Amino acid sequence: MPSKKSQTTKVKKKHEAFLPLLFLTFLLWLFYRTIFNFPVWFDESVGKFVFFALPVLLYVSISGTKEILESFSFNKIKSGLLLGLAIGGLFGFTGLFLGALSRGGAVTLMPYYLADWFWWEFFLAILTGFFETLFFFSFVMVVIEQKFTNFSFYKQIGLVALIFLIFHLPNTFARFEIREVILQILLLFAFACGQALLFYQRRNAYLLILVQAIWGMVLLLNF
Repeated sequence: MPSKKSQTTKVKKKHEAFLPLLFLTFLLWLFYRTIFNFPVWFDESVGKFVFFALPVLLYVSISGTKEILESFSFNKIKSGLLLGLAIGGLFGFTGLFLGALSRGGAVTLMPYYLADWFWWEFFLAILTGFFETLFFFSFVMVVIEQKFTNFSFYKQIGLVALIFLIFHLPNTFARFEIREVILQILLLFAFACGQALLFYQRRNAYLLILVQAIWGMVLLLNF
């Protein structure tokens, strides 16, 4: 029977391609975001399929790490969506409250779901949540847990959140003024930590997808 040390060494060796693939993916993503200016729907569908989904599928085929796709098991759909709606509801209430504070206490209740653009934006938010959950949590976080076993739980969470943040920096600098960038960085890092904690506890991709989609819609509608 192989020792625990030999098993750990074998797992780490299986993930030798992780850091080179992650670095290459970031460089290609940075080049794409810097050079090209496609519509949002293209970035969130075709762009993220190419730069987020394909590297994951390639890594699974090379390393044989089946745990990467386990969070997308069909038997997790119901529980993930229900819990996602519950957490999303809290986000919605918090967003409404903070939005009211920013407007001097005025609460605006609008039936946004009746607008044509609402469901299109929500569909794009679902796509974003799907590809980013697949890449940053089902892939990056799972591999970090297996590869960096000497890291504490908090270091692993922090590393996942840092990688999430780094991949979002090109878009952050492109969309916001310098004085707003720091706030966006803190918001993204905190959100990534929250998502990583949810993933650690539930291992449910559907939960993270819905939470991210609703979180994005709350920011869009209230801020």
